[in-house]
Amino acid sequence: MEFTNKRITLITASLLLLLAISQGIYSALYSAEIGFSRQVAWGLEALIFTLLVAFAGTAMVQAKNAQLGWSAIAFAAVLNIVQVSIGLTLFSTFGKVAGTVEGAQPLIGGVVSLSFMIYYAAKLLLGLAALVFGLSYLAKGGKAIGGLTALAGGVAMLANGILITFGRDGFLPSAVAGASGMIATLLLAICLISLYRKQD
Repeated sequence: MEFTNKRITLITASLLLLLAISQGIYSALYSAEIGFSRQVAWGLEALIFTLLVAFAGTAMVQAKNAQLGWSAIAFAAVLNIVQVSIGLTLFSTFGKVAGTVEGAQPLIGGVVSLSFMIYYAAKLLLGLAALVFGLSYLAKGGKAIGGLTALAGGVAMLANGILITFGRDGFLPSAVAGASGMIATLLLAICLISLYRKQD
């Protein structure tokens, strides 16, 4: 099977769609306080992000235009691998230390803050990708999908940019950044599938 630019676009869109769905399920389970394995949930996301680096990176070097969008997807995936890895390996370790060693409580807080900073940066990049591809599809006549994707991307960039600048304890709830990033990712996937269908 030859990995043409068109096929890679579809695979990348499918991986983004999987991520948006998995994050939606994770958020719903977490909000409903339903027990689940974080190892499996985050491990699956890390696997998808790892594949996304390869496919989005390939699309970036193959593409004749919208390289900024592909670059944003690829580097967002790299950042998400780091962020998920911190969650899977350091949260429990530093949590145990903070719980047993006097004065070590700030350790886990610092690790969590680092993880969220990387998370916001990745969501901002996905917002940028949504903005780029939304505008690209808008220029091709896809007003509804293109416009919505670009708008969602802009909102995700703004929300996550605010949290990067002012921190999690600022005036914007962290959930707003996460939700806007998830919606931007979903619309980005739909937009890429639509662009795939328009390709020759």
